[in-house]
Amino acid sequence: MLPLSCAVSSVVERFVDIEEARSPILLPRTNMNDPIKIEPDFNIPLNVVYEDKDIIVLNKQSGISVHPSINEPLGTIANALIAKYPEIKNVGEDPIRPGIVHRLDKDTSGLLVIARNQKTFEFLKKEWHPPASTSEASRAGEGKVVKKYLALVWGSPKKERGEIVSELTRSPKDFRKRVVIKPGKKTLAGKLAVTEYKVIKKFSARGGSAFGGKNYSLLEVYPKTGRTHQIRIHMASLGHQVVGDKIYGKKRQMPEGLARQFLHAYYLSFSLFDKKLAFEADLPDDLKKVLTKLEK
Repeated sequence: MLPLSCAVSSVVERFVDIEEARSPILLPRTNMNDPIKIEPDFNIPLNVVYEDKDIIVLNKQSGISVHPSINEPLGTIANALIAKYPEIKNVGEDPIRPGIVHRLDKDTSGLLVIARNQKTFEFLKKEWHPPASTSEASRAGEGKVVKKYLALVWGSPKKERGEIVSELTRSPKDFRKRVVIKPGKKTLAGKLAVTEYKVIKKFSARGGSAFGGKNYSLLEVYPKTGRTHQIRIHMASLGHQVVGDKIYGKKRQMPEGLARQFLHAYYLSFSLFDKKLAFEADLPDDLKKVLTKLEK
C-alpha cells in the first residue's frame, strides 16, 4: 500500500505561464434555444463504494464524463445515477448535475460523492465550496475536505515535496484550457489555486522502447482548492506534465498500456453532519499495469 502521509511543505514554487502561443482559437458550441435534457441510462455501470440515505460514493471509471454538456449530452455518470437512483433527479442546483457536489475530469478515475437529498447537498456544498464572504487565504487552507490523487508525471521534480500557489483563469484562446496568470499580469482575472505534492517513487526507463527512454515520477497530490484542471495545469507549469494528458501535455511516446491520463482520486475525507467519513479507492488495473512495467 502506498504511503498516505501528505506533509505540508513550506516550499512555494513559482512558475511560468504554460499557454501555447500558437494554439488555435477554439470556440465552444452553444445553442441556448436547445437546452440539455438529462435522460436515464441503465446501461452505464456504477462502481458504488458506499451508500446510505444521504450520500452515494462512487469509484468513477475513466473515459466517462460526470454530467452532460452540449457537446456530450448522453452517456455520463449523471445519466446512470438517475436511472439507479431516480430520487436524486431534482437534487442540487442544476438539472443536468443531479446531486453532484464536485466533479472529476472525464479521463480521471476515482472517488466521487453524490448527495441523495437537498439537505445533504446544501451541507456538502458548503464543505466543498466555502461562502464567498470567506477570505481567499482561509478558503485555500480550509481543510474541511481532503482530496488526494495519485499522478504519474514526466521527469522528476527538483523537490521531493512542494506547494504550488497561483491564480488560474480560462484561456482566452482555447475554451477547453485554463492558464496560470503570471505575476504582475493584471489583464486577466483569476482564482487562487493551491496544490501540494509529494514524490512517492521515481522510475527510470532505461532505454526500453515501450517507455521511450524517459523518466517518470509517481506523486501524491493534494489540491487544497478545487479549480478546473488544477492538478494538470499546476504540474504542467512545473514542466512535469501528467503522463497521458492530451490538453496540457506534449506529444510523447506513452508508456505501454496507458491509454489515458495517469490521474486517480484515491482518497477522500469530509464531514457529513455529525460524522467524519473517509474513503480510499485502489488504483484501477490499467494504471497498476503501467507501474508494474515501469518497475521492471
